[in-house]
Amino acid sequence: MHNNASPNGRLVAVVVTFNRLDKLKLALTNLLANSPSGLAHIVVVNNASTDGTAEWLAAHNDPRLDVLTSATNRGGAGGFEQGLQRALSRHKADWYVVMDDDAWPEPGMLDRFMEHHRPNDTAVAAAVYYPDGRICEMNRPSKNPFWSPSTFLSTLVKRREGYHIPPSAYTAKQPTPIDLTSFVGLFISKRMLTTAGLPDPGLFIYGDDVIYTLGLRKQGFKIEFNPLIRFTHDCSTFQDNKKRTYEPLWKVYYAYRNGLIMYHKAAGMLFWPLLPLLLLAWRQAAKRYGDNREAYERLRKAAISDGLRHRTLRSHAEVVQLAKR
Repeated sequence: MHNNASPNGRLVAVVVTFNRLDKLKLALTNLLANSPSGLAHIVVVNNASTDGTAEWLAAHNDPRLDVLTSATNRGGAGGFEQGLQRALSRHKADWYVVMDDDAWPEPGMLDRFMEHHRPNDTAVAAAVYYPDGRICEMNRPSKNPFWSPSTFLSTLVKRREGYHIPPSAYTAKQPTPIDLTSFVGLFISKRMLTTAGLPDPGLFIYGDDVIYTLGLRKQGFKIEFNPLIRFTHDCSTFQDNKKRTYEPLWKVYYAYRNGLIMYHKAAGMLFWPLLPLLLLAWRQAAKRYGDNREAYERLRKAAISDGLRHRTLRSHAEVVQLAKR
């Protein structure tokens, strides 16, 4: 028997998965075991997986699990949009926490979050670590350098380290105000979702979390990084490879289109003088793609056209077709 209510309301988790059953098994096992009272329900969005995920989920009888199977793979953005919509309409919680299928809260963390009353105009980002205890770089929150002259100057000198929160924030006694964060261990209130809306499903992958949290801030909501709420993310270590290419090739489209939308939302009018630098870098990257250069160019041009128009209606099937011609 689980106590599904907290003195300060109800919490529902949303997990999106696609063809990573081994990861999902570990994540859900930890999520269910480590949340004895703080969690009312877990909405699992199965993004049309073909690896036995549906069968494995169907075998579970935990009353907290609410499985939503999508007819097609709608990407991370579409999955979170679909899952949050389901959670809002069916479970009507006060708070929602989102995470990938390879992440989970450490023991007692959801109870800790729900035990402390907080205003519903402040989202909370957890401190995310690799399983070996190192800070998970891909989930390190940041400030928007275009909203702070000091952060902007620091970014010019330190680049990535200039706008991401420092490692010292992970051991601080007080939360750190932030502007941008990931969808791993992000707590969002019902008020935020009903006011700012849901993630744009057309973004599919890349930058959907940054674009969404920027939108929250622009709506007047606050976001804080709380080092006392800890999550584990069992993902691959980020490698800085200056000669990287996107595989499969269709990912080029989403990286560039969503990148333009993200930079425009973050930089405002400063986006336009920065735009030529981005376009030049992407054009020069074509030489890395060898025999795939022609397809790369099609994807790049489509991404720029759609990104500058903030157009997110192109279907994933169209994008994949651009990479195949």
